[in-house]
Amino acid sequence: MSGTQKLTSERLILRPLQESDTAMMFYNWASDPRVTKYLTWPAHESIEMTKESLKIRQPWYQQPDYYDWGIVLKENGELIGTVSVVNQDQHVKLMEFGFCIGHDWWGNGYTPEAVKLVIAYLFQNSDVNRIEIIHDRRNVNSGKVIKKCGLTYEGTLRQRGLNTSGVCDEAIYSLLREDYCK
Repeated sequence: MSGTQKLTSERLILRPLQESDTAMMFYNWASDPRVTKYLTWPAHESIEMTKESLKIRQPWYQQPDYYDWGIVLKENGELIGTVSVVNQDQHVKLMEFGFCIGHDWWGNGYTPEAVKLVIAYLFQNSDVNRIEIIHDRRNVNSGKVIKKCGLTYEGTLRQRGLNTSGVCDEAIYSLLREDYCK
């Protein structure tokens, strides 16, 4: 495992987050209830909350099995969101990840571009066999992003999740190494 490394695509740079990202993270997405509506954490009420969340992350970046990227636009250096591994199971070589992006950048294809970059990185640089993404069934836009990334819809787990909108049905998608390598 090689942990969070800088990744680049045509329009994006994915990199570890830093405490100096506090203002952009707070104003671009972390304080926006439209962005956090279906997430497991509520919109940050103060810039200090954002700063603390970034401070907590810093030692984790030294771990070889910690995967958490800020999504940065190449054209202007703007930090617009994150993509992160949120759950791992080493016994079955599973990684589940999630993503969020600021409202101002929805619908521009940045999220699928970032997610595909992370999928490629994980299959090439770790022993992961199964990648999962789970989302609140009411969040149709996340489902569209996930399908664009080549994951297979496996089903809906009824009233399984809890997020800032309450108890929810969770749609689960996966991509196996054997399917990725085909």
